[in-house]
Amino acid sequence: SREAERPRTAMAMAWRAAPRAAARLLLGRRGIASCIDPSTGLTEDQKEFQKVALDFAAKEMAPYMAEWDEKEIFPVETMRKAAQLGFGGIYVKPDVGGSGLSRLDTSIIFEALSTGCTSTTAYMSIHNMCVWMIDTFGNEEQRRRFCPSLCSMEKFASYCLTEPGSGSDAASLLTSAQRKGDTYVLNGSKAFISGGGDTDVYVVMCRTGGPGPKGISCLVLEKGMPGLSFGKKEKKVGWNSQPTRAVIFEDCVVPVGNRLGAEGQGFSIAMQGLNGGRINIASCSLGAAHASVLLAQEHLTVRKQFGEPLASNQYLQFRLAEMATRLVAARLMVRNAARALQDGREDAAVLCSMAKLFATDECFGICNQALQMHGGYGYLKDYAVQQFVRDIRVHQILEGTNEVMRMIVARNLLQG
Repeated sequence: SREAERPRTAMAMAWRAAPRAAARLLLGRRGIASCIDPSTGLTEDQKEFQKVALDFAAKEMAPYMAEWDEKEIFPVETMRKAAQLGFGGIYVKPDVGGSGLSRLDTSIIFEALSTGCTSTTAYMSIHNMCVWMIDTFGNEEQRRRFCPSLCSMEKFASYCLTEPGSGSDAASLLTSAQRKGDTYVLNGSKAFISGGGDTDVYVVMCRTGGPGPKGISCLVLEKGMPGLSFGKKEKKVGWNSQPTRAVIFEDCVVPVGNRLGAEGQGFSIAMQGLNGGRINIASCSLGAAHASVLLAQEHLTVRKQFGEPLASNQYLQFRLAEMATRLVAARLMVRNAARALQDGREDAAVLCSMAKLFATDECFGICNQALQMHGGYGYLKDYAVQQFVRDIRVHQILEGTNEVMRMIVARNLLQG
């Protein structure tokens, strides 16, 4: 029977009995897949916190990944457990509760966590970006008021840049903030906001001056402020463990003391945040692709067709080899860009764009090919590979579409 043909190894049964729990088994088999071992080249300290993140992903995220997706659960308590390990403010300074780690360290952690649930990790990466913005551009009062509760994930943050009429052209945003004494009156709306409505702190880019990027400032809003409301919860293809809503401002009064940096500095803050955000989301793509390669490897070994395991088919061997090669190439590019950003190199922004472009495109292709290798089973929600495909697809769109990444790279090449 068709049911009898399904793989019956302990690994495959684990994926069906507890749909994501086998990540622990998969990620523990590094000897078999040593050429794609994500710990290669890392320091002992980096290997240690990578192991902590992988263990957390396997024990606290992977077993619940399917349920969070199906029921659209925002796993607040799980993320707070992650924050206890230092993952709520990974590259935030320690004096306000952060872990004070490097951009490369951060990439390693997000890649590891994403093997357990890409959607949840992607939200955590956005949260981390918001806390870093407050830590980096806020004054001492702001840092100490907002960062500790965000680093502990007692409170959660959302990043508000995109609007219904301004996506890739972020400098054309229309949300306005009119100065009235020691307050701003905010009007407008933001679209596709991760965590919107469920989170507590909103880092908002708004127009305080004339047209263009120099007229944009950055305000920090708190849930409950009069005039702040939210649209309906969006129904999405993936990323279902994090809510997405419009964020609406109707004569919302915000103290001037909630402005990060100077007036007109907002666009620069947004772009600097996105450089790191691009590394973060590329790292989440790496984790999904790594898990998908291992899932494909296992399926080819246990699934038989025409009397032999699929692993005997040379065409599939070649495709698996290509997937592994693309994964390692993407990982190296992301880690190179993370180092450049940490070092403040002049070419950091374009390297972040190149890494985001390459990693999100290649890793989606890897996950999609892994699904194809599973045949009809890959299209069933009993099998994790389909969720990695759905969750990773949006990475080619957000944090700057990959078309915009191409524009940034081309502009850098041609500007001389």
